[in-house]
Amino acid sequence: MATTSDIRKGMCIDFNNDIFTIIEFQHVKPGKGAAFVRTKIKSLTSGKVLDNTFSAGHKVDEVRVERRKFQYLYSDDMGYHFMNNETYEQVALSDNIVEHAHFLKEGMEVDVIYHADREVPLTMEMPQYIILEVTYTEPGVKGDTATNTLKPATVETGAEVRVPLFINQGDKVKIEVETGAYMERVKQ
Repeated sequence: MATTSDIRKGMCIDFNNDIFTIIEFQHVKPGKGAAFVRTKIKSLTSGKVLDNTFSAGHKVDEVRVERRKFQYLYSDDMGYHFMNNETYEQVALSDNIVEHAHFLKEGMEVDVIYHADREVPLTMEMPQYIILEVTYTEPGVKGDTATNTLKPATVETGAEVRVPLFINQGDKVKIEVETGAYMERVKQ
């Protein structure tokens, strides 16, 4: 049992018969009235994001979770298959647990978050940035670096991202997973 003063980013709580993780929080002390904590919480079971306000001193049930390193193997009609790097145990995760599956590449390391008491996988987290090779895009033209114009490109996982005009087929690009945004070209 924790109070609102213990709330921090990434903390998992039991709220409304569901498990949520804190995405953002802000302690607010208005000039008039009681203090409160404004939060943005995300359900680990459904992926829904909610805005919620807790009054100061409110008790929240903290859920103990464990992060385990897994390696992505493949996907089929049973789900996405991962292997634990230490125990070689394999687990299949369903579509609702795996976010940003279009960026998954064979051999990629991810974190699978487990409910520590029940030994149940709750969600899968990818690295913040990934490096992928562009498999198809329209050819770039020399001198197209001055503008911020973007063009569509397909990367090796089959996902489509928007890249600057100077990116060519075969280039490796760094992509932010959460937004799918191009960050930079990676030297080979």
